[in-house]
Amino acid sequence: MEEKIIVFSTVFLGIFIEAAPFLLLGSFASGLVEVFVSRDNMTRLVPRSIIPATLMGGMMGFAFPVCECGVVPLTRRLFIKGFPVSAGIAFLLAAPIINPVALASTYAAYGFGDVLVMRFALGLTIPVFIGMVFAVAGSAPKILLPSTYLAPIRGASGVTSDSVERLEAIKVDAPVAGVTTPEPLVAQLRQATRVANDEFFEMAKYLIIGCILAALMQTFVTQEDILSLGSGPVTSVIFMQVLAYVLSVCSTVDAFISLSFVNAFTTGSILGFLVFGPMVDIKSTLMFLGVFRKNVVFYLVAVAFLSVLLVSVFINLNIGL
Repeated sequence: MEEKIIVFSTVFLGIFIEAAPFLLLGSFASGLVEVFVSRDNMTRLVPRSIIPATLMGGMMGFAFPVCECGVVPLTRRLFIKGFPVSAGIAFLLAAPIINPVALASTYAAYGFGDVLVMRFALGLTIPVFIGMVFAVAGSAPKILLPSTYLAPIRGASGVTSDSVERLEAIKVDAPVAGVTTPEPLVAQLRQATRVANDEFFEMAKYLIIGCILAALMQTFVTQEDILSLGSGPVTSVIFMQVLAYVLSVCSTVDAFISLSFVNAFTTGSILGFLVFGPMVDIKSTLMFLGVFRKNVVFYLVAVAFLSVLLVSVFINLNIGL
């Protein structure tokens, strides 16, 4: 039992220490968005139509070097600033996969080839598809927690005039002085830091719980159980997606971990690991609860799992990379 405790402690600290800096980075980015980006600017920048807005959200993931931990507080702040639901979900799921750091680590592990190209392609198209699914499924008040939205952009998010009136009545987000009146840059950065501090500690509780659950799973799952399921075109994909969810490894290093499964698992299952894991894992699922309603978190995880599963199995059966 003592050995299990040591293993658990080591795994927990490894996951947490790996994830915490990226949560801090995402929280600071959230603070910068709060201070320097106004709702009016957001309204002007984001397209009104669902498809262009969602594509924009997905492509934004390429510009932000944040993993699945850091992207959550940043996405929540974008929602508060009026970012459309579809674009926010696409950004939330795509950024950990197609950001420059994750792609660079994939290139270092696999070189320029099928795995790198397919990871980028699937890491953009699947989040955009999921974003549009949720845009059709409901408006912001049905999907986001009340504290997560204030004035979503009409048209792209599908919010009605009644919803907007209801949002105005909630008053969850007081105007930031650095946005409405000119202030010195130092004062604005100080305000951004305060926002980042609050964001970090609010999201950290979900991160810690997720790290505990992931460490427990890794402590009691053996390597023999893992390797026995790697050959089937369907079972290998399911297992690697479940493994990615349980391991909760940062998307900046998961490509190197997946290398140990290359000779035993199918290409589709490796891609399933590299695409699904950054979208959704244990710790990010817990963090989603601070942004979305509980039933939406369940559907978000389920839709992401099934989408990646179908594409990965198709690759195994028809493409055979």
